[in-house]
Amino acid sequence: MNVIVGQSGGPTSVINASLAGVYQAARKAGAEKVYGMENGIAGLLEGRLLDLNALLDEEIKIELLKRTPSSFLGSCRYKLKKAEEDESEYKKVFSLLEQYQIGWFFYIGGNDSMDTISKLSEYGKRIGSPIRFVGVPKTIDNDLMITDHTPGYGSAAKFVATVMKEIIRDATVYGTNYVTIVEIMGRNAGWLTAASALARGEDSEGVDMICLPEIPFTVEGFLKKVTAMQKKKKSIVIAVSEGVKLPDGRYVCELSDNVQDVDSFGHKKLTGTARYLANECAKALNTKTRAIELSTLQRCCGHLTSRTDITEAYQVGGAAVLAAQSGKSGVAITLVRLSDKPYQCTTGTVEIERIANFEKKIPVEWINSTHTDMLPPFLDYARPLIQAELPPFYVDGLPYHITAN
Repeated sequence: MNVIVGQSGGPTSVINASLAGVYQAARKAGAEKVYGMENGIAGLLEGRLLDLNALLDEEIKIELLKRTPSSFLGSCRYKLKKAEEDESEYKKVFSLLEQYQIGWFFYIGGNDSMDTISKLSEYGKRIGSPIRFVGVPKTIDNDLMITDHTPGYGSAAKFVATVMKEIIRDATVYGTNYVTIVEIMGRNAGWLTAASALARGEDSEGVDMICLPEIPFTVEGFLKKVTAMQKKKKSIVIAVSEGVKLPDGRYVCELSDNVQDVDSFGHKKLTGTARYLANECAKALNTKTRAIELSTLQRCCGHLTSRTDITEAYQVGGAAVLAAQSGKSGVAITLVRLSDKPYQCTTGTVEIERIANFEKKIPVEWINSTHTDMLPPFLDYARPLIQAELPPFYVDGLPYHITAN
């Protein structure tokens, strides 16, 4: 029996730790060959497979893989049609899996990737295929249902909180009126933007406002809050989610002149929220402004990962193999929190239908009454996930990465 694994959707700084977990556990479970899909399901449909036995043939390569950000196998955003509408892709996939004698199929990804696992496992049941399909969670957005949190979120949250502390220090140096607006990823769930609240501590006053997609947003209300804040202090630092929405459901970034393309899953590509709001502040207030987009830095910052996050990413990869080995299919791995203090977490499984195409939002009771900050329950939830570090290997003063090329 052979095994195949793919990575899909937006990468994270620890997604390769899950790949390492799948690979090593599969080999220990007796898999003769472990294949990697090059660019996810899209690459598989084109027959592009990588021999991971050859690419990961030394222990040092496994360790390098854990510490290398982004997707080692490459990624895609490819939506399978429903089998009732078009079976051709499914027939091609299962023909390839039979050709390569695949017994277990693992897909590392977020919501859309779980949709792929759901469709493939359902089709496999219908045709009586023995292949087992297991989803391995990954997303910096932390918006998968059922699982306590997702691998990738802890490291991205650590990066956001660290950068916000540094931006706060920089924004105060001139002593003049200044509004800095930092745009953070998060389409419909504000978990990553909320992580900016972790910047507050005995050495930092923290951000002044946090704007989340969970709370309807108005530009007028935003400007009113900034005006009131700047009467008390000159430098204001604001964390805003790229996905903040107006009461009518439009994204704030749609108010700008940017063209909003969509991907294959119909998701609008969001950008420009911070720039738009910074311009509005500059027009309405007597203040200098600056817009900062953290953009892909949030998901590829391998030099500032959380050891907790890397460890759990590796563990869910291994747990996926154990699930397949025990006969499970059409499931996703979850992280189950046992306690906050001390922080303890284990893995579990859930039927893929309970995760695919659902989004987990921040509980509104974790947001303060003025909708500008996070309350202690969120801090207790998030802080354990950013603990400790696992630095990359450095060569000539720079991080050294492993690649599949």
